Amino acid sequence: MSTDIQSILNKLGINASNAAYSTGSNWGVELNANTLESFSPVDGKLIASAKVASAADYDAVVHKAQEAFTAWRTVPAPKRGEIVRQFGDALRENKDALGTLVSYEMGKSLQEGFGEVQEMIDICDFAVGLSRQLYGLTMHSERPSHRMYEQWHPLGIVGIISAFNFPVAVWSWNTALALVCGNVCIWKPSEKTPLTAIACQHIIAKVFKDNDIAEGVCNLVLGDREVGELMTNDGRIPLISATGSTRMGKAVGAAVGARLGKSLLELGGNNAIIISEHADLDMSLIGAVFGAVGTAGQRCTSTRRLIIHESVYDAFTAKLVKAYGQLRIGDPLDQNNHVGPLIDTDAVAAYLDSIAKCKEEGGNFVVEGGVLSGDAYISGCYVKPCIAEVQNDFKIVQHETFAPILYLIKYKTLDEAIALQNAVPQGLSSAIMTLNLREAEQFLSAKGSDCGIANVNIGTSGAEIGGAFGGEKETGGGRESGSDAWRAYMRRQTNTINYSNTLPLAQGIKFDL
Repeated sequence: MSTDIQSILNKLGINASNAAYSTGSNWGVELNANTLESFSPVDGKLIASAKVASAADYDAVVHKAQEAFTAWRTVPAPKRGEIVRQFGDALRENKDALGTLVSYEMGKSLQEGFGEVQEMIDICDFAVGLSRQLYGLTMHSERPSHRMYEQWHPLGIVGIISAFNFPVAVWSWNTALALVCGNVCIWKPSEKTPLTAIACQHIIAKVFKDNDIAEGVCNLVLGDREVGELMTNDGRIPLISATGSTRMGKAVGAAVGARLGKSLLELGGNNAIIISEHADLDMSLIGAVFGAVGTAGQRCTSTRRLIIHESVYDAFTAKLVKAYGQLRIGDPLDQNNHVGPLIDTDAVAAYLDSIAKCKEEGGNFVVEGGVLSGDAYISGCYVKPCIAEVQNDFKIVQHETFAPILYLIKYKTLDEAIALQNAVPQGLSSAIMTLNLREAEQFLSAKGSDCGIANVNIGTSGAEIGGAFGGEKETGGGRESGSDAWRAYMRRQTNTINYSNTLPLAQGIKFDL
């Protein structure tokens, strides 16, 4: 471990061995607990370890959160927003350290690590304004001297299960909104990136302590699938927000649904860019390459498929091949590199398996893949971004592989391209590259993209926090971040006030005594 990384760990309050859970400044240690070991995919070194929360630890956290909710929900929403504003300022102070740790523990480029922390800052800013805009509607009553309106109340405990690829940003999307809405939070981060979660908990716990807010508003539990199952089956947690694979989301949705709880699911993507005959090919190249290789293809919004018009197919493919030949793969902390490692060797095995299956189905690789070796790639997690010519109905193309594998598909008409774009189980992000206004509008129309995100002349990756983020079909249907996504964290209540001296009934019903 380099001196710089060690100093960053020290700054963020991370020890060689860390506790299993936190309800604020209180960190619980279970001496006999199992241990999570966080190895960096950058160099394969052990960064630090953390305890796994037991069932008893988890129950203690939930109990503390329940207690905290009774007080937190009574704090005026603008005051809650002030706490979130301070959290945003604390993130600004720790942006370099936290962003570097994100890069080192997860493997994304340093600029992407800084960008992820900036997303956290941005959602805090958004939530501060939202804290004064939790609006309800007023309605006219059919009964005289009656007033009807609706208001929104917090749900209680929001359980947050996050994935490794955005180890801190997605938690902040949920937490910032949940907090201003009056909820308390319990966070189970990915077992592959526990240290960035511990760092975030230290940062936000200090903000609450400085404001004399009781412990239990923001909580952290570390563990694997068993801890997640405790959360999803727990009737004390009215909302579970889970980010991960479609397989995981189906299990979460079934468990939460069985107890009639609420779930907010952000699951897999199989995102395509349509490259029209009317596209600016040079601009399209930037969007396609970054979308495919950014974060080593481990974004839920990563570009998996390029659907290219037959008239520009050969020219654009040649541009892609040339661009891939210029990619620099290596240590993501070196800002000269474009592509870092996959998260672990299991991800490498999935990448190799997908390449093999693609070849079995008849895929033609115009840029070959493979695992990189040598001292610069000692972790065994560095792979070559690759490109294959395929048919959209290949089984492997219908499947999401979290790796830098890009599939090329040829089309003749826009209707055909849109049909290909939609003909996958997932429905997260989509894009068309075109300078033709009619094509753009058709892509965005009701008969166009069936995804939750549809872009024109930008790629599939890189959503801003101002818009609601999420997708349809096997992507889960959840919406996080901007727009009116805050409503998922609240319960709607309709109120009617009778200020007359009689009691008329609705629908003109008579009930005389």
